[in-house]
Amino acid sequence: MNTVDKATDSTENINGHKVHNVEEIQIPVPWGYLSGKWWGPMDQQPIVAIHGWQDNAGTFDKLIPLLPSNVAILAIDLPGHGLSSHLPSGQFYYVFWDGLVILRRLVKYYNWNKVKLLGHSLGGAISFLYAAFYPDEVEFMISLDIASPSVKDVAKNVAILSDSIDKFLKYELLQSDSIPSYSYDEVLSIVEDAYKGSITRESAIILMKRGLRPANESERYYFSRDPRLKVSALGTISLDMVLIYATRIKCAYLNIRAIPGLKLDYPESYDKVLDQIKIGAKRFEYHKVEGTHHVHLNYPEKIAPIINSFIST
Repeated sequence: MNTVDKATDSTENINGHKVHNVEEIQIPVPWGYLSGKWWGPMDQQPIVAIHGWQDNAGTFDKLIPLLPSNVAILAIDLPGHGLSSHLPSGQFYYVFWDGLVILRRLVKYYNWNKVKLLGHSLGGAISFLYAAFYPDEVEFMISLDIASPSVKDVAKNVAILSDSIDKFLKYELLQSDSIPSYSYDEVLSIVEDAYKGSITRESAIILMKRGLRPANESERYYFSRDPRLKVSALGTISLDMVLIYATRIKCAYLNIRAIPGLKLDYPESYDKVLDQIKIGAKRFEYHKVEGTHHVHLNYPEKIAPIINSFIST
């Protein structure tokens, strides 16, 4: 049994809570399939949980067991992440907008009239866009350590876009036999270093359950995510657009911000966006918790009671 096999899901108690029943699912899309983990009752419309950039559905593995076992939750792998199909060759990733379209595909696939959304980072930004674009079709949304699509410093952003495009063209030429492979310990060290202290080693192990695929060599692995995701800088939007979108959100809304959390180009934009959402939201809650950007994965007990209170009201 290799290291990845040892890290498979269990239905044993986690953090003193009985884990929901979990079922792996695949949803067809024109270029392949969308993978996900359906937690809890299969005969109930789930809360849709969406992970952050270059993470995967495993980001919620420690949080969901602390939520009510009678609540269904569908945690998806976005395209190019986790176990989901990569976008077709030649297609650039516009991560915010791709996610919005994917979420709409999901809603249409299951024929849901109203959705409940839980998003971390990129997932929270996608939920924000969906709630703004389809304000009458969202019952509630929970956003973890993000208020909206990231508002970037335009001067900095334009300077890196040309490099991003060139790197994208380079990445798409990678052949399967030229993708680097690593030992499991090397993988964990790479992941911990890349997240710059945002995740613990235990959290890295959890994310790599869906983040690795075995290489041809014994006990070697390569990352399952699409390397083109590294250069998905195109498609960011301005603060004025974000604020207009925020005025359209009218569902019940919960935001949990980690302190110090995510580093932003314009930290003040977080509160500006929330101030706009607060005006139109059916119900509005904002909480701060101590932790890194991945506090929901590292220390889910800090935020689970807040979410439980929100969804039970």
